[in-house]
Amino acid sequence: MWEVKFLEKSHLKKMLREKVLMFDGAMGTMLQKMGLKTSQCPEIYNLENKEVIKSIHKGYIEAGCDIIQTNTFGGNRIKLSQYGFGDKVEEINRQAVALAKETAKEGNLVAGDIGPIGKLLYPLGELTFEEAYEIFFQQAKALIEAGADLINIETMSDIKEAKAAVMAVKDIADIPIVCSMTFQENMRTLTGSDPKTVVTVLEALGVDVIGANCGFGPDMMIKILKEMCDVSDRPLIVQPNAGLPKLVEGTSIYDLSPEKMANYVEDLVLSGANIVGGCCGTTPEHLKLMVEAASSIKPLQKKKISFSKLASRTTTFLIGEEFPTAVIGGYINPTGKKQLMKAIREGNTSVLCEEAVKQVNAGAHIIDVNLGLSAEEEKNFITRALTSIQRVIHQPLSIDTVNYDAMEEGLKVYDGKPLLNSTNGEDETLQRVIKLAKKYGAAVVGLTLEDKGIPEKAEDRFKIAEKIVTTAVNEGIRREDIYIDTLVLTAGAQQSLAMECLKAIRLVKKELGVKTLLGVENISHGLPNRRHLNDTFLAMALEAGLDIPILNPYHSSNWPIIRSSDVLMNKDKNAQFFIQWADKVPEAKSVAKTEEAKRVDEVTQLIEIILEGDQETVIPQVEVLLTNSISPEEIINRCVTPALEEAGENYEKQIYFLPQLLMAAETAQKVFQHLKPLLQQKEVDHIGTFVIATVKGDIHDIGKNIVSIMLQNHGYRVIDLGKDVEAEVIIETAIKEKADIIGLSALMTTTMQEMKSVMEILKARNLSIPVMVGGAVVTQHYAEMIDAHYAEDAIQAVRLARKLTKTLS
Repeated sequence: MWEVKFLEKSHLKKMLREKVLMFDGAMGTMLQKMGLKTSQCPEIYNLENKEVIKSIHKGYIEAGCDIIQTNTFGGNRIKLSQYGFGDKVEEINRQAVALAKETAKEGNLVAGDIGPIGKLLYPLGELTFEEAYEIFFQQAKALIEAGADLINIETMSDIKEAKAAVMAVKDIADIPIVCSMTFQENMRTLTGSDPKTVVTVLEALGVDVIGANCGFGPDMMIKILKEMCDVSDRPLIVQPNAGLPKLVEGTSIYDLSPEKMANYVEDLVLSGANIVGGCCGTTPEHLKLMVEAASSIKPLQKKKISFSKLASRTTTFLIGEEFPTAVIGGYINPTGKKQLMKAIREGNTSVLCEEAVKQVNAGAHIIDVNLGLSAEEEKNFITRALTSIQRVIHQPLSIDTVNYDAMEEGLKVYDGKPLLNSTNGEDETLQRVIKLAKKYGAAVVGLTLEDKGIPEKAEDRFKIAEKIVTTAVNEGIRREDIYIDTLVLTAGAQQSLAMECLKAIRLVKKELGVKTLLGVENISHGLPNRRHLNDTFLAMALEAGLDIPILNPYHSSNWPIIRSSDVLMNKDKNAQFFIQWADKVPEAKSVAKTEEAKRVDEVTQLIEIILEGDQETVIPQVEVLLTNSISPEEIINRCVTPALEEAGENYEKQIYFLPQLLMAAETAQKVFQHLKPLLQQKEVDHIGTFVIATVKGDIHDIGKNIVSIMLQNHGYRVIDLGKDVEAEVIIETAIKEKADIIGLSALMTTTMQEMKSVMEILKARNLSIPVMVGGAVVTQHYAEMIDAHYAEDAIQAVRLARKLTKTLS
């Protein structure tokens, strides 16, 4: 191992308690001011224009910044390869650290900067989690070996990509990690994570400072910080842009002056920021005044968080005495369920997805996934199972297995913060699960069980629980992330021990201060009329302090007990959840009856399959419709088109997020491809031809690719020219392909002017092809300035395309 000294985490914590630390401002903005062209690689300046980089660092240091960031935002193998420098990852990153350290003064810290890869991870894209991890590992290793004091992972739009980056850094060294995500105006990342979920997942991964950067100015950042502070006491960082960009005479101008930016600093700190810096558009002039504004402000003393949290990619669920009882849906467990066991053995994830959705609809807050397979079968199947279930529900998952190889495979594909169910008091098992929980950012269930079995007495079960909690806390697992299952023994076989389980819950709650979990329905195993025994035991367990019952949510008698106990134990403020539940009871009974009796209409079922993104069953269901004499044309008109419309509406209402939107689109595309040979030629003619490209100098294409997929699924012939495309190439292709619309994408303010160049060439040639523009930096105002049409996202792009196509016809 190399000999490198970096910042001690304890020292960073001390610094953050004592003062508001100041990060520097934008590197890219300053490089552009010093002559960087849109076609150039910013990171190559570390090798070819060293004095320019040092002068930028010097400007921020003289402004009073505590921490300067290396010029390595795009220093990963994928992005550097796009400029032909993929073989210079180590050299570029090492030199970047050297330049920053040469410029730094005593007291300054150097943050090794890591930005996103620029590709979506599977299942949204083709990049695997393992590939992303290796890419980040290579860059982070070079930065750490070169002597970076800490690592700053920034501008992430996908929590899974951020997870890969954090894990890569942690596997290299115990260096402080700062990680910030970029949010959209809907207060969610590109792939749907809200601020509470971001801080929950990153906190569980052991990130030292969490926050937000880029995207917009400081006004929206205040809201994000407050949401994070509501659920976490972790130090926070904020790096807003200098407002919104405007293109003036070919130059990007941001609308917040240094004085205006400085006016926001106090509000940012009072909202929870421990570190403040700047992103796009900020300069040493901005940071100088921001440093002055922060100098007289003390960091906010955050309240200690005692409740627990689990998260999916999009939703965080809070667990504690001040919140209504959380329920784990335990139906996805093949024990005693022949049909479910058959589906699992056949690798049928559709049945698992259906059961997950039904349990959520029945009221479950967390879904337990227990596959009950042999070791090798489970290891191979669990990734498909968890990936599929995450597509169709927003609730957190409990990964229920004692096969720890399978557990790790499941953790690799899980997007949020899951529950690991479970470990026990045996040393080897305990250490292995704790290690997995720390590595992947998960909560842990500990069973009061050792090699001798389940102790009869509550006191002996408590001793095992104490060992589990003590070991986990000593290994770095937070107390809030530990759940103890005191284990239910069936009253039919061991009646005298039934109360020992509840006695153990009381001991755990009082002495250890952790959350408790219980499979309550095990109490009645082997007895007749089990429902009455289950209901009584559930009520007794809740009174004893049970936090999370695992039960079958379809058993309607559970819910009156849970909702009523929450009111009586003051967990349901103003009985609001009880009232909502009570209003729905008659309707729920009616639905339950029809669920048992009805046969779902084939057309409706295909729509639901497309909306769920279920690519495994979509073609068999299409074949069912074709067999029942429903024509290919009818399938498209009655099923595919309505499903896509509903997916778009759900996306706009934030019922769906990008993953669900893309899954629905890809499933619809599969139907189109299957039906295409059966359709008459006139009916497969496209609505119109759409030529799309990311403009010259811009190497970002995630947004463009999403628009391309959605347009294809709505009947357009799409010619995708890729990224960094010359204006002449775009126009020549549009002429050759007889394009009805040209689509242009740009993510950087410096490349927006290329959109204007395309418009000018079209006008000079008297070509009247409508142009649609979009991208993170593009606005309605800019589109109007250049006489183009603006689409904020993929759904708006489809609607605008339809409108333009209709006008043309």
